[in-house]
Amino acid sequence: MSGDSQSRRGRRANEALGQTIVDAACELFEELGFHAATLDKVAQRAKISKLSIYKHFESKEALFAAAFAARCQQLVPQRLFEGIDGSAEDQLMAAGSSLLRTLLRPEVRNVEAMVMADAPNQKSLSKVHYEAGPAHIIAQLEGLLRRLHGKALLNVPDPLQSARLFAALFKGSDLLIIARFNGARAEDDNEIKSYCRSAVAMFIAAHSSDDAAG
Repeated sequence: MSGDSQSRRGRRANEALGQTIVDAACELFEELGFHAATLDKVAQRAKISKLSIYKHFESKEALFAAAFAARCQQLVPQRLFEGIDGSAEDQLMAAGSSLLRTLLRPEVRNVEAMVMADAPNQKSLSKVHYEAGPAHIIAQLEGLLRRLHGKALLNVPDPLQSARLFAALFKGSDLLIIARFNGARAEDDNEIKSYCRSAVAMFIAAHSSDDAAG
């Protein structure tokens, strides 16, 4: 075996071990919260030594950041709103429905609850949460709105601000509260579609013009 082949094999093994650590950390952070999920427990879950964790991550905070980012990528696809076509209303309905259904997933709500419950680390964890989740979604929405504006389907002079407002319409849905005590109703297709239609209609009304028809 050549030196290059050995090097590539070593890199793959190192990446696989890093992924194993992140997977174990994701599970424990969600199950126990940031404080109770110690590195000793992560090592035990991953069936490795604690030293192996430190070879990949300099601190528990760094591991949490990697684990949280990985979970967000699993829960919120990197290209959540790409491939959407049709009228402005069609595209916003697809984007809004995808976003609301993502927010309603128990795994997403569990991660948010974990961050809010850890008072001592809430500031740093909230920053990681925002950068890996909401900021990523808003950036994708901004791209979608820029495309709609460029095609004169909507009048969106400030795509970033409008993306933040669109996201807020769904993050503020009462279905997210209803899900805490009545999951069946919150996940009902008719409830979700009804809310999305109302939110999208309100958004389009605020971003339409004589030259931009949805």
